[in-house]
Amino acid sequence: MMPDDNLILSALGDVVTNRTRRTRETAAMRRMVRETRLSADNLIYPMFVVEGEDIKQEISSMPGQYQLSVDRLVADCEEIAALDIPGVILFGIPEHKDDIASGAYAEEGIIQNAVRALKEAYPDLCVITDVCLCEYMDHGHCGVIEGEKVLNDPTLELLDQTAMSHAEAGADIIAPSDMMDGRVGSIRAALDASGFAQTPIMAYSSKFSSAFYGPFREAAESAPAFGDRSSYQMDPANAREAMREIAFDIEEGADIVMVKPALVYLDVIARAREITDLPVAAYNVSGEFAMLAAACRNGWLDPERAFMETLTSIRRAGADIILTYFAKDAARRLRGDKATPLSWM
Repeated sequence: MMPDDNLILSALGDVVTNRTRRTRETAAMRRMVRETRLSADNLIYPMFVVEGEDIKQEISSMPGQYQLSVDRLVADCEEIAALDIPGVILFGIPEHKDDIASGAYAEEGIIQNAVRALKEAYPDLCVITDVCLCEYMDHGHCGVIEGEKVLNDPTLELLDQTAMSHAEAGADIIAPSDMMDGRVGSIRAALDASGFAQTPIMAYSSKFSSAFYGPFREAAESAPAFGDRSSYQMDPANAREAMREIAFDIEEGADIVMVKPALVYLDVIARAREITDLPVAAYNVSGEFAMLAAACRNGWLDPERAFMETLTSIRRAGADIILTYFAKDAARRLRGDKATPLSWM
């Protein structure tokens, strides 16, 4: 250091008064002043259920994620319970599809059987069911069609039947994801009239028509046979409309509101947090998972830091609940398990 440098540093000592680095000096200090806390309590693990027995088929675009038969689903949820993850959300893939989505509300449907099996094996696990028709329709759209038009009001009756069948099977939370107008109010009325007034609704309130659902459509075998879902899912450009959708769902009786996707809609999550005191959920969707997993598997990102930073960013934006395929790995790391390999690496 040159003599003049000492003079410069001495002068800076009188000028620099806002030294925020002081509380970053040690790991203990950083922990004490940390603003955003992520825990296993914030996590929900999505799972895909298929007909049959002893099936555990890895999804090619989603490493470490599987289509599971009910018996394997129950076996895999032993780890979920042991990791203290509070709940799972189930997506069903039936053997038979038709134009009235009959498998969605069948008493012995794939989701209904899965819910009963899980609640018998793990009574304290919160079992959430996705209520939509796309996996059960032979055309892959989320509602009844006429020609190539998805009809809103005729779809509501089928959604009501589906929600009630899930509640009757023992589902703890009903999660309608179809984006039909009025479906939260319709499902709430149907549940209340059938003795399920205490069953909460987690509404996919702001579900955008996103490019990031691609791997999910492979996993759930639910790609539309024609067109796309832009007439009912939201335009990715519209944040103000997203707030209207959330407000409508709250008015109709939603107990939890959701933004989907999460990572590329952090601004929408933050705005949702500002307009409601209800719990806000965010779905860290399949494309976001696959994108990060691919970058990490190619050595372009540090896996440990990347996925935890991703979940922290969603929590920081305002989400109370994060639906994520990273849930198991995050729960392990949060409890101090650094030795178990990441399931998607």
